[in-house]
Amino acid sequence: MYRKTLSLLLCLLLAVPALPQTLLTHPWQGRRVAYFGDSITDPRNSASKKKFWSFLQEWLQVVPYVYGVSGRQWNDIPRQTDQLKREHGQDVDAIIIFCGTNDYNNGVPIGQWWDEKVTEVEYGHGQPKQMVTRRQRTPSMDPTTFKGRINIAMDSLKRTYPTKQIVLLTPLHRSDFHANEKNWQCDESYTNQCGEYIDAYVEAVKEAANVWAVPVIDWNASSGLFPLVKEHEQYFKGGTDLLHPNDRGHERLARTLMQQLLALPCCFEVMSDSDK
Repeated sequence: MYRKTLSLLLCLLLAVPALPQTLLTHPWQGRRVAYFGDSITDPRNSASKKKFWSFLQEWLQVVPYVYGVSGRQWNDIPRQTDQLKREHGQDVDAIIIFCGTNDYNNGVPIGQWWDEKVTEVEYGHGQPKQMVTRRQRTPSMDPTTFKGRINIAMDSLKRTYPTKQIVLLTPLHRSDFHANEKNWQCDESYTNQCGEYIDAYVEAVKEAANVWAVPVIDWNASSGLFPLVKEHEQYFKGGTDLLHPNDRGHERLARTLMQQLLALPCCFEVMSDSDK
């Protein structure tokens, strides 16, 4: 009986036509992506031969437009935006921003997202419209604060590239960086000059997701890089530099980013009137 059943099942399997195989195409495959940020993005930084965006170029054939500059803070993002526009116009599919660790190191105050005032506005619901008193908030555009800088940058990006995907990355954990006597940075267990831990800057970038309707990938958590323990020094340049990832660190960043980007469309094609 067992042999008859097995033979019958085999016959049925052979009779079923082969199902076509469908291969998953990464939504960012072959796309043109601009990278804004600081030294970890900067191709001139010597801590690694390859950067996270180099790996995405290799694995997904992503065309990189790299504008990150060592030492830059969020107040440099509008300049990087303008440079991208001058050099490539709208011929870009997405923009990834990885910035904030230098704002922390330079003691930029966190600030606030909104300025608020009491004003009058017309309103009517179930009755004729009339002037009513309401509180109104507008984005704080204070260039001396971290949240103000993000607001300024995102306002510029949303107006310059309204149809492009914009993704924010949170700052990484950081340990000691001792470049020279005038550039001696302590690890994140200490507050900065304005009394803030790096956590506040990480949280602000995450909050920007809701303030500006942009996806945020939390590299601070998801990358797994933690240079405050000796075992993770293998992912960083080492010696006096436990801030900048080496090739192994960048590869780990890239693998994390590649998986996270699977959940995000890279671009939003504008439909013509004939296609609607």
